[in-house]
Amino acid sequence: MRTAGSPKSLEIRRLHAIALFDGGMSQVGIAQKLSVNDRTVRQWVATYRRQGRKGLIAKPVPGRPTKLRAAQRRELVRVLDKGAVACGYPTGLWTCPRVARVIEKRFGVRYHVDHLGRLLRVLGFTPQKPERRARERDEAAIRRWVRQDWPGLKKKPGD
Repeated sequence: MRTAGSPKSLEIRRLHAIALFDGGMSQVGIAQKLSVNDRTVRQWVATYRRQGRKGLIAKPVPGRPTKLRAAQRRELVRVLDKGAVACGYPTGLWTCPRVARVIEKRFGVRYHVDHLGRLLRVLGFTPQKPERRARERDEAAIRRWVRQDWPGLKKKPGD
């Protein structure tokens, strides 16, 4: 499992460990100070001895580049925040197929609907379950019933 943090912050931590090592601190002391395993520090020191500083530099993140540029992502967030009705849909509910159509129409980029959940999470959106309540529901009438009628219907101790 990969350690939490950006590649740059992890690189800074590795270089800090080597600076402490060059300053005379023990590997166990470095591990305690940086809250890492002492085997990790031994590995960093061994890499540093073999490859020098360049062995500790952050590597490029592997994987396919994103389809939408940063500016397009920001614009997509603005579009989604306006709501589905503003994009011509009859209801305000955003679904992955709807988002895919908006992205393709606006940016000319195709996303498979099964992969949109990941993109939406990165953009700060989370799946929401619609409330299962009737539109005709009368909250005041329900409160009145609970206060007035329900106590008379409830079972009492000894009944």
